[in-house]
Amino acid sequence: MRRSIAGIALGVAATLAIPLPAALADSGSSSLSGGGGSSSLSGGGSGSGGGSGNLPSYSQWISDVTTVANAAQSYLTGAIPGASKPAIVFDIDNTVLETQYNPGPITPAIPPMLALAKWAKQQGVALFFVTGRPSLLNIYSQVNLTAVGYSPTQVYGGGLTTGSSGAAALEAYKTATRVSIEGQGYTIVANIGNSASDLAGGHAQQTFKLPDYDGALA
Repeated sequence: MRRSIAGIALGVAATLAIPLPAALADSGSSSLSGGGGSSSLSGGGSGSGGGSGNLPSYSQWISDVTTVANAAQSYLTGAIPGASKPAIVFDIDNTVLETQYNPGPITPAIPPMLALAKWAKQQGVALFFVTGRPSLLNIYSQVNLTAVGYSPTQVYGGGLTTGSSGAAALEAYKTATRVSIEGQGYTIVANIGNSASDLAGGHAQQTFKLPDYDGALA
């Protein structure tokens, strides 16, 4: 309980000190290289939302995310049964939490991604969350994820400057983390994120890219 309270307090402090999207969200280019097969949706959008004129409305964003989540579940239905210790790796910001559209100390889950994660958990899949947020925020991230309905197997955070060091640094860190997860005997059946740096570098059977609207959604 003390750890949870400390984590929430740390998260509130971070939220008050700096805007969540700029400070915590991973960044990367909208192009994707490396890895296995992929399914993506990264086109532009119109309207307003999330504080940027380049972003679509919230309802359009959820519709776009739902398309990718449905494709992921369709793939996983066939991939999970034959995998040894199946696992999914998720990014956090704007992949499983509504960081851009609904920031706050406890950021809401993205409904279609929460549904996918819960379904996968019921199939016996381990859920790993690999974020560019500093690792000192891991407790806060885990508290937030758990509070909104996710069941993290483990949360991985980067170094103090990983999230602000560019796409190459994020890609290297996230790839190394997936290698570490595989070293624990897991088969990463899917890697899901909204930036190219979340997905490049391999070490996943399939990648699924959520929309970033040409980099407007970090």
